[in-house]
Amino acid sequence: MLRPIALLLLLALFTGCAAPPPEPDPIRRALQNLSDRAVARVMDVDALQPTQEQVLLLVTPEVDASLEIGSERFLESLTRALLAASDGPQVLDWRPAMSGEGGDHQWRMESRLEATAPRLTLSDRDLLPYRLTLSLYRPDAESALWETEIEGAFDATAL
Repeated sequence: MLRPIALLLLLALFTGCAAPPPEPDPIRRALQNLSDRAVARVMDVDALQPTQEQVLLLVTPEVDASLEIGSERFLESLTRALLAASDGPQVLDWRPAMSGEGGDHQWRMESRLEATAPRLTLSDRDLLPYRLTLSLYRPDAESALWETEIEGAFDATAL
């Protein structure tokens, strides 16, 4: 027969195992959703077909400080989304030493995440409007060969 203390410990142990999993981090989820949208657009670029034969050199993103998201955090989210894409390209961090000649399969991808308006205060939350600009360049080119913009708003209470 189990003693009352042992029974309480077992009950506490089983109750802890039955607890629901913690909610996903809202910042991570918001960045993941934005990154997934960005990758969907990149995967549709005609010049990148077939994507699995391409190499994307990711430049550290420019991120507006008023959005309260670090550039490294956004870069990590974008990188994860690119790597998760089926038949996606190879992904490398770009460094200035990589400038110059590159093969036909190499692309430098720059991104800029900026606030497009001041914080919008609603009755139940604050929203931070943003615009994400993605640009693809050849490693030796100064002008973008492809560019797109994605607009939306982050829930500031999640940030």
